[in-house]
Amino acid sequence: MAANLTSNLSRGGRSLLSGLINGNGSSLLRPTCETTRNHLHAQLQQQRTFIQMRTKLNVVDNSGAKQVMCIQALRGKKGARLGDIIVASVKEARPGGKVKKGDVVRAVIVRAAMQRGRCDGSEVKFDDNAVVILNKQGEPIGTRVFGPVPHELRQKKHLKILTMAEHLA
Repeated sequence: MAANLTSNLSRGGRSLLSGLINGNGSSLLRPTCETTRNHLHAQLQQQRTFIQMRTKLNVVDNSGAKQVMCIQALRGKKGARLGDIIVASVKEARPGGKVKKGDVVRAVIVRAAMQRGRCDGSEVKFDDNAVVILNKQGEPIGTRVFGPVPHELRQKKHLKILTMAEHLA
């Protein structure tokens, strides 16, 4: 059957299916390295996961930190989602800020790349993972929050962050 197919589809002594048929007539689909690499890269970009240990997050308040790394998610075995509180270590900080590099802080996740379903059937997801740093009483250290903040934080009792945000999503 494969021999008949190749003889019907050959032009100028060259088969159109030469890349798909092995020397013994069995059909093989061998993708090239480039197409495999592009496919894996697309899958990694589409795959959105929980915020878990060693995830780096941007800080979107004016507390002095630029980037933190998650040490522990305080709720759930898989990791943290939008509105959850995490324990994080400050990896980058601005000079003269309220928090310093190496400080261990608590933070609430205000933007997550993993999608979250809403009651009306829509879903919300962001391009990056971002947090607001909290003090020991659970209040934000900074006085401003930059960028959009979802209204799901209202259900998680983070009303102070919502009042400081410049845009609600």
